[in-house]
Amino acid sequence: MILHNYFRSSASFRVRIALNLKGLPYDYVSVHLAKGDHKLPEFAAKSADRLVPLLEIDGESLSQSMAIIEYLDETHANSPLLPKDAIGRAKVRALAQSISCEIHPLNNLRVLKYLVKELKLDEATKNAWYVHWCVEGLQAFERQLAGDAAYRAKHGQEKSVYCYGSTPTLADCCLVPQIFNAKRFNVPFDGLPLTMAAYDACMKLPAFQQAQPSNCPDFEA
Repeated sequence: MILHNYFRSSASFRVRIALNLKGLPYDYVSVHLAKGDHKLPEFAAKSADRLVPLLEIDGESLSQSMAIIEYLDETHANSPLLPKDAIGRAKVRALAQSISCEIHPLNNLRVLKYLVKELKLDEATKNAWYVHWCVEGLQAFERQLAGDAAYRAKHGQEKSVYCYGSTPTLADCCLVPQIFNAKRFNVPFDGLPLTMAAYDACMKLPAFQQAQPSNCPDFEA
């Protein structure tokens, strides 16, 4: 497998975590988004949306982190990233999409660059934009975790260690990169006890530690 990614891309980070949780080796190919590598002909020919991550496997190219992770989960049964029951799967997907569909699209690199270059916002205003949407999204995530905890208690299920349950799921693959990026922008984490407990639990695991940006070959401080 070949993973085209960028160390600072939270979407790429998600896939690195999933690959590590599954114990799957891969070749790391850097696509430096800030330098425009994703627009170069060689990569553009492989990626219709010209985004990372892009996973090459068995002669095929797969895009979009959520699709890639679900593909990996469907094709490698070990360390499942979705619960066995339909309600559990729906709850984990809801948590994951709360980040991937609600927080991340408003605050990804393309959006932040557009705010500065095209709309002429200064750095302080751009950062305020990031913090506002991240805080609002994480508060919603916290409410979801609280609701899920109540559901699990009602149905006699064990208290969650991670976002949902006693093992990492798709939701954790999304949460950890989002918290990493939020820290870069000094987002306050007040009032997020369940969210931060799940994050802290994840970061005790080698799969998450090894996937973090500072361990990537293209890392820049």
